[in-house]
Amino acid sequence: MFSKLAYSVFEQSIKDYHQFDNVDQPINNPFPKDKFEHLLYHKNWIDTVQWHFEDIIRDPNIDPVAALTLKRRIDASNQERTDMVEYIDSYFLQKYSHIKVKDEAKINSESPAWAFDRLSILALKIYHMNEEATRAEASQDHRDKCQAKLNILLEQRTDLSLAIDDLLHDIENGNKFMKVYKQMKMYNDDDLNPVLYLNKK
Repeated sequence: MFSKLAYSVFEQSIKDYHQFDNVDQPINNPFPKDKFEHLLYHKNWIDTVQWHFEDIIRDPNIDPVAALTLKRRIDASNQERTDMVEYIDSYFLQKYSHIKVKDEAKINSESPAWAFDRLSILALKIYHMNEEATRAEASQDHRDKCQAKLNILLEQRTDLSLAIDDLLHDIENGNKFMKVYKQMKMYNDDDLNPVLYLNKK
């Protein structure tokens, strides 16, 4: 099942990142570039680094100049994340390009890659919630509350994994079809963001 494969790659990426726990640690993707796993690992590494960017920028004592620099890195990371989702969708478009779509086939509101994006973020939530649920120096009340949240996240993982596998099964059998739209983000574009293009004059 694709969801099980993906989740195992996400877990490996998260584990590898936390060997260093450093947002500047270069990625060392263990999968060949022509493998689907390579895309998944890269996708989750971006998500993991950004997760920690978001932690750092919420430090109430962060230097304002450092915060602005970090905000620029978060913006760049967001764009890279979106680009990686589109690469993953391109993989599925090619994989299923030979499928004969049934006349009554329906489109799904979410592409496979954006569903995997949700699974990647969910893997991070589960990892960090488990840390909190087992943090020895935290109070028992804190650990109990985090364990309750972790149980919900694990249930969500089951449901999302099933939904992803069902979607891919429907696409493989022509019951649903893919239609992918580029995100067309405007705020990073010098020609579309008025703050940027007005400053060029």
